[in-house]
Amino acid sequence: MWSIEVRNLTKDFGSYRAVNRISFTVSKGEIFGFLGANGAGKTTAIRMLCGLLAPSGGEGKVAGFDITKEAFQVRRHIGYMSQKFSLYLDLTVRQNMALYGSIYGLDRRRLNKRIDVMTSLLSMGSLLDRTTGTLPQGWRQRCALACADLHEPDILFLDEPTGSVDPVSRKAFWDLILLLARNGKTVLVTTHHMDEAEYCHRISIMIDGTIAKLDTPQNLRRATGTTSLNEAFLAVVESGCRPMGGNA
Repeated sequence: MWSIEVRNLTKDFGSYRAVNRISFTVSKGEIFGFLGANGAGKTTAIRMLCGLLAPSGGEGKVAGFDITKEAFQVRRHIGYMSQKFSLYLDLTVRQNMALYGSIYGLDRRRLNKRIDVMTSLLSMGSLLDRTTGTLPQGWRQRCALACADLHEPDILFLDEPTGSVDPVSRKAFWDLILLLARNGKTVLVTTHHMDEAEYCHRISIMIDGTIAKLDTPQNLRRATGTTSLNEAFLAVVESGCRPMGGNA
């Protein structure tokens, strides 16, 4: 069974089509990258897959649940880190994590264990009792990632998790993402950093709401005759490739 399965997923806002009949699958333990310019449809697609936005057409299953008919079950099996920082700035890091843990029904023993695990993995132990609003952006994002994975979801959706983040925090993010994937967690991530995209098993390049190319970083470079993923991305965007179908 696929972790994520999407067929002809579409989203219209009035006369504007933000996502246009995209289709793809993601397997368990895969890091799947969404690349594209701002406005390409990446965030809209993620919000539909998280059960936060109703599709206008098409089908999608996440963790085996229908994103339209079983959105509540979808949300129980995923962790979502939004593009905009979404934690409470007037709470401490520990209080934010406790709040998220209670939302997902963690009992006190499991909550304390998961707080210990996540703060260790992200080197946040010294920050637990600091107010989140006093932290630099990179540490806030670490806190947001810790909250997203606190309940040990099957799938993580990370929407530009390292935007405006320092290089040290970016490395900490990706060290954890790679570890989680090796342990079987599925990760769908959007990023504008091509060095980060190299970590993805496969990459979808979106243009104007469609999937223009979907393949491994190596195959994308080979297909475009380029030596770097940044050059491959630019080649795809500049060529205005026609949307692809199927589940490449």
